[in-house]
Amino acid sequence: MSEASLEVLLKALRLGFIGEQVERIEAQAVAEGWSHSRFLKCLCEFEHTERENRRLARYLKDARLPVGKSLSGFDFAACTKLERRRVQQLAADSTWVKRAENVLLFGPSGVGKTHLAAGVGLAMVEKGIPVRYFTATNLVQLLQQAKLNLALEKQLVRLDHYPVVVIDDIGYVKRSESESSVLFELIAHRYERHSLVITSNHPFRDWDQIFSDTTMTVSAVDRLVHHATLIEIEAESYRKKAAQARQQRQSAT
Repeated sequence: MSEASLEVLLKALRLGFIGEQVERIEAQAVAEGWSHSRFLKCLCEFEHTERENRRLARYLKDARLPVGKSLSGFDFAACTKLERRRVQQLAADSTWVKRAENVLLFGPSGVGKTHLAAGVGLAMVEKGIPVRYFTATNLVQLLQQAKLNLALEKQLVRLDHYPVVVIDDIGYVKRSESESSVLFELIAHRYERHSLVITSNHPFRDWDQIFSDTTMTVSAVDRLVHHATLIEIEAESYRKKAAQARQQRQSAT
């Protein structure tokens, strides 16, 4: 069989990565006296690895996570009351996603909620799980536009492509029927089907500021916490500390 026909066959079988490396690997196989099975296994491993790498790169791009927010870069020492092992367990074990459980992160502004949520999301992407990050404001705008176009259900189904949806700063949703209703539709749609990772500046007792009536608030909270890990962060704002440090440096010069 000619090299040209081999290349054509590999492309037809959608084994493009093997096609790119077959000559190099064949030369190594001949030089080292590999068996046919070892040669074939090496080619298949290369194809599999390259496909996985490209798939993960595609998932990472599609996730739109904040850049540089991995758990390895989180300052756990600044959050002395945060259960580090609990967060790391969420990142290490993806079974909570298979069980359609939620992760709810609470704390004041600037303590690292977004960083933790993005870090957990990144860990899931690295395990081959599609993730999509939204600020709550952008997500609500997307859902509102879909509702205006009579396509809210279709949009919710599109989001089903992501086993994990991260909603950052849910407290910034305005207490209006148009905004809170589409957010509730999303929570109800994903309940016991797919996972949500939510950050909030407000504890549950203040969620009447998010949803337009108490019944909707209770129903939303009930669905979210039924299968959920709740994490509360108590620490001084990173942004406040950074501002104070800058001010001290400027005063010293």
